[in-house]
Amino acid sequence: MYCLEYVKLSEIEPIEFLPLLNKQTTRDHLIDHELFDSNKVKEWIQAKINVDASPGCRVRAIRVDKQLAGWCGIQLEDGKYEIAVVIEDRYWGLGKTVFPDILTWAKELGHTTVFIHLLHTRPEYKFLRKMSKRVYESELLGTKFTTYELKVETVDKTV
Repeated sequence: MYCLEYVKLSEIEPIEFLPLLNKQTTRDHLIDHELFDSNKVKEWIQAKINVDASPGCRVRAIRVDKQLAGWCGIQLEDGKYEIAVVIEDRYWGLGKTVFPDILTWAKELGHTTVFIHLLHTRPEYKFLRKMSKRVYESELLGTKFTTYELKVETVDKTV
């Protein structure tokens, strides 16, 4: 068994995020952006810390056995609360634990609806479709996404 922790981004050295944020397999699932350097990663972390301080939002680093495994959270984008989960390749199966935890946060924060935007190149997730009130194509920053609109209800930890 492993030890999973959600920690504030301020508790992680910025340099630890560079391999995750610059890894091509991570970038393949995100909006195209420049590679991060030590200054850009510090700016990115500060921006996420600011999001975390916003009402209705929570952003955390994910650690497994004291190692940075990714980051996740609920962010406000274009007036909608969205879920973000970015996990290092070797921890991808961890999403099955992280996702229900984030939905629990959404309920604790008083949300009734949250959104997930997955890059249009990703396959459809049947479990997300099943949970969704609505699934539709959207565009953010010039990039196409499949958007899942999820009703926040009692969380099923067996997702």
